[in-house]
Amino acid sequence: MSNVELAEGIRVGNEKLVRVTDSASQKISKLIAREQKGEYLRIRITGGGCNGLSYKMKFVPAGKKGDILVESSGVSVLVDSKTALYLRGTTLNYSDRMVAGGFKFENPNAKASCSCGESFNL
Repeated sequence: MSNVELAEGIRVGNEKLVRVTDSASQKISKLIAREQKGEYLRIRITGGGCNGLSYKMKFVPAGKKGDILVESSGVSVLVDSKTALYLRGTTLNYSDRMVAGGFKFENPNAKASCSCGESFNL
């Protein structure tokens, strides 16, 4: 669990919601150190993208009331309750390949996703 105390209204979740692979964890840890915007990775799903819904990631210093905190492969992930409905069972992976590399969401709830891996539909 993270060194920072949980704010009021933040629930603890598990990897059934979202799982971070070791390769994604290593990249996230490097980015957290480089960017210094916070030690939590917030994952959100918003409307937009070429398939209707889009993944958004950013680093934040703390969670908000209603967030779900998941610890996976040494990474602290924050997910709001609305995003959790679409994210359940998702794996976040990372590849450093030159072509089609980067972060990829493997979401079992998605009926279709685009080739870039950044958007999907249900």
